[in-house]
Amino acid sequence: MKEAHDVLVIGSGAAGLTAALALAESRKVLVLAKGQLTSGSTAWAQGGIAAVLDTGDTFENHIRDTMVAGAGLNDLETVEFVIERAPAAIDRLCDLGVPFNREEDDLHLTREGGHSHRRIVHVNDATGWAVQAALLKAAEENPNITLLPNQSCIDLVTGRNQKEYSGSGRVWGAYALDAESGKVVTHVARATVMAAGGAGRVYLFSTAPRGATGDGIAMAWRAGARVSNMEMMQFHPTCLYNLEVKNFLITEAVRGEGGRLYNPATGERYMASYDAERMELAPRDIVARANDDQIKRHGLDYVHLDISHQPPEFVRQHFPTIHEKLLGLGIDMTEEPIPVVPAQHYTCGGIKIGLDAKTDLPGLWAAGECTESGLHGANRLASNSLLECFVFGEAAAKDILECWDQLGDPPEILPWDESRVTDSDEEVVIKQNWTEIRRFMWNYVGIVRTTKRLERAAHRIRMLREEVEDYYGHFRVTTDLIELRNLLECAGLIVNSALKRRESRGLHFILDFPETDPVARDTLLIP
Repeated sequence: MKEAHDVLVIGSGAAGLTAALALAESRKVLVLAKGQLTSGSTAWAQGGIAAVLDTGDTFENHIRDTMVAGAGLNDLETVEFVIERAPAAIDRLCDLGVPFNREEDDLHLTREGGHSHRRIVHVNDATGWAVQAALLKAAEENPNITLLPNQSCIDLVTGRNQKEYSGSGRVWGAYALDAESGKVVTHVARATVMAAGGAGRVYLFSTAPRGATGDGIAMAWRAGARVSNMEMMQFHPTCLYNLEVKNFLITEAVRGEGGRLYNPATGERYMASYDAERMELAPRDIVARANDDQIKRHGLDYVHLDISHQPPEFVRQHFPTIHEKLLGLGIDMTEEPIPVVPAQHYTCGGIKIGLDAKTDLPGLWAAGECTESGLHGANRLASNSLLECFVFGEAAAKDILECWDQLGDPPEILPWDESRVTDSDEEVVIKQNWTEIRRFMWNYVGIVRTTKRLERAAHRIRMLREEVEDYYGHFRVTTDLIELRNLLECAGLIVNSALKRRESRGLHFILDFPETDPVARDTLLIP
């Protein structure tokens, strides 16, 4: 089965829908979502969008804060490019009807860790959901956009899949498993935008949604694109500790509005021992390592995040979603502390792109968490992620439209071949390998690393790779198998990158090399 479109967008979050809406002014766009159209990370974003809108703030301040958080690994040109476009991005979202919090006629700005000023535009503590809803509504109403849920992309279509073979690496779309029919569909397009999100589910504990299995990064890597800085996996300091409810994030803004961290065993407010100047408002990597250190050193299950010293109405007004969720679990955050632990939160590395969102592969652009644009460096500054999606979604669309006439019509593509595979009779293999990957990545490639742990992880990956590839080669694809293959690919990229970086910088803290090199260099992997 073969379907042709002007542009294929893989991912229905902020980056993908931003690109689709900009492209749809003159092109027919197909947007694929792996699950439901709202199942990506965008809808989960509680905090907000960083933008300089207050007269007391400047682009220079935001740029400096981003570079400091990123431990100097950021690309300055990219940081300037994104931050200077933030106000325009907020204007477009307002035009789409995103109901940002306001103080009279002005947008209400909150503050998060690592920011020197209040510059976070937000919709209470559920900004991502409001943004997702507004973008999706606009896309659904646009006659040039087709939204297709339940499509698990397997691999990019390249010259290798042409009827007349080409080794050019040119991308012409993707093969995707349609969950309803169980058939693999060939989606062909002149241009493809990869916006498939991050790889958080490589880890046992993660705030990322179930589908964040690194599909876009793995597909681009297999097709021949470079990836960069995959060792820079951000761990959020404050994920709710609850044995019934997993992966519920307690937003950075709780600390931004005065939340304090305490050791539940000693009652000590401990952040002064790790960052005396910024305390709880230190960047995420510092706070996450502090929490991890307290938990491991004192044999704790969790630490306490306490904002109960603030007036109850203030807490309820600023954090209605979190307050309601916690009440349902028997925790009243207006009167008692919240038990929290660190958890994987954001993939700062990914597919290498330029300011035009181009990848190494002709015909493939990328935006959002699956990319490494140079914005985040060694640690993402809070609330810069949605901003990156809007700016690079727009950049991808702009570049595609500018070079449209040079893209050419797609050639004839070979259909997906299932002639030599059968249905699996051993689904337990997938579940076992999935669990094993996530557990050894958490234990060996977590917040604090050693060369020995990384080598152990690399050994496990080599053993599993042979098993997974053999399984993939003999049985029909399922979403679980596709995700397992991609998880393993991304785990390998993370470990290889971590072994190459022989220093500690930002999110990559390795006991064998605790010092930071005087010159910051990207860890670039080439297929």
